[in-house]
Amino acid sequence: MNYTYLNRTIRFIVVIVATILLFVSFFYLSKVTYPFIIGFLIAFLMNPLVNFLQFKCKLPRAFAVILSILLILSVFAGLVSLLIAEIVAGAAYLGEVVPKHIDIIIRYIEDLFAAQIIPLYNKISQTFNNLGTGQQDTIMTNINKVGEQVGNVMGDFLQSFFLNIPIILSWFPNAASVLIFSLLATFFISKDWVRLSLKFGKFFPSKWLNSGKTVFFELKKALLGFIKAQLTLVSITTVIILIGLLILRVDYAITIALLTGIVDIIPYLGTGLIFVPWIIYEIITGQIVLAIGLSVLYIVVLVQRQIMEPKILSSNIGLDPLATLIALFVGFKLFGFIGLIIGPVSLVIVTTLHRANVFQDIWKFIKGESEIPK
Repeated sequence: MNYTYLNRTIRFIVVIVATILLFVSFFYLSKVTYPFIIGFLIAFLMNPLVNFLQFKCKLPRAFAVILSILLILSVFAGLVSLLIAEIVAGAAYLGEVVPKHIDIIIRYIEDLFAAQIIPLYNKISQTFNNLGTGQQDTIMTNINKVGEQVGNVMGDFLQSFFLNIPIILSWFPNAASVLIFSLLATFFISKDWVRLSLKFGKFFPSKWLNSGKTVFFELKKALLGFIKAQLTLVSITTVIILIGLLILRVDYAITIALLTGIVDIIPYLGTGLIFVPWIIYEIITGQIVLAIGLSVLYIVVLVQRQIMEPKILSSNIGLDPLATLIALFVGFKLFGFIGLIIGPVSLVIVTTLHRANVFQDIWKFIKGESEIPK
């Protein structure tokens, strides 16, 4: 009996060590092979299109791959061009109205100083002069300390900013090289997809391959579902904002709705990056009716996002809505904003491994009911 428990303990330790080594190896290898990982993902996603062009349109595999890459790049370039055109049109409009808005804000600040800040300053000065010498010295010492701390923080920020400029500039040639290698990897992987799949399959037992195919299929389904869910959420947000801005008769409603929809991809902050400063500005300039309308629109967007996100994610990925909501909350608590993506993805991976009976096979191995396939 003791031997049985010892055997299970050793097997459990083997599983834990093997899992840790797998994750560590993948982490360090991905740092030097990420262009090829990107290439594999692109080839994997566009493989249905390549197969359609090869088998339905009777095109050679290599030509089908090239045509697929060109089609994807053309669609992406077209969307970017359309977006840039809208942004340019909006920027031209902003170039006309922003100076007027800045003048309004400056006049508001001047009036605020004249009506509130200066009388308050005089009152504080009078109170300060009535204090004893020791109290005045204490206050001045604290003010100097606060000033030094603010100066140090600002100095560190500016130093860090200027030191990071060369790093930011060096990112562009690196991004170009990654793009080139990723496209080349996409071409060669997609062109030899069948041959590479058969060669890869020779290194693993049939049981592992069957489980791996199940995991691969479920992850593919979940990945496409996650992308579809995000596009659906962004589309819903964009349409709601567009309708709201048209009702409020805001100029360049299409441009603002598109930009806000794109910003909505940012976890947690999302549309607040656009709406909150906009609402504050309208309140400052006295446009109370527009500020109230924008506030109502912002609340509607927030409520629909909170209600629809778990439902759409669960329906597209195939997860329970409650489990998806828990994954979103736990991911946010553990990893911050990025955790709102890590949480559902981790849940997808765990669920996929469970459906492929991977955990069941590992448990059987720990109990000694099965051996590692040779």
